[in-house]
Amino acid sequence: MSRRLLTAFGVAAGLLVAAIVAYVAYSSLTAPIQVAPNTSLTPESCSPGPCADVQGFTLWVSNVRLEADLVRMQVKFKNSSVSTHASPEDLQLIDASRQSSGLVTNVAGCNTWARHEFSGGATFGPIDVCFRVTNPAPPFILRWSPDLGVFCCETDIKVTPT
Repeated sequence: MSRRLLTAFGVAAGLLVAAIVAYVAYSSLTAPIQVAPNTSLTPESCSPGPCADVQGFTLWVSNVRLEADLVRMQVKFKNSSVSTHASPEDLQLIDASRQSSGLVTNVAGCNTWARHEFSGGATFGPIDVCFRVTNPAPPFILRWSPDLGVFCCETDIKVTPT
């Protein structure tokens, strides 16, 4: 009798643990983690701006220019994080109409790159990149999504043409 009772208790405890794990997993999927845009960076985070430092992975933006519906800029990366690479898919530009655009490569002087593997404080760039916008009114938001794991990170950098 006691063996049967212990078995029933073990099964019930296992089901309770499984239910708790399932609830935590479901609630974490339905309530997205709020990551505030990193627009108020202090000089200790990175400089000169505009730039963003996400857990030791830094992106600098420079030489931002607007030519009709094309936004040109230079980007440079420094990786002292757990990430292993920079990829062109990590960047999007959002215009005043909240339309996002990926890199444009079919215009002279607008480059892209293959996934670049680097770490340990190494730098990559500067690279001349371009984005098409539907609304050319500045400022623009450069959204950077470095690959730092499942729950990390999306950072917005406000850029204004000079």
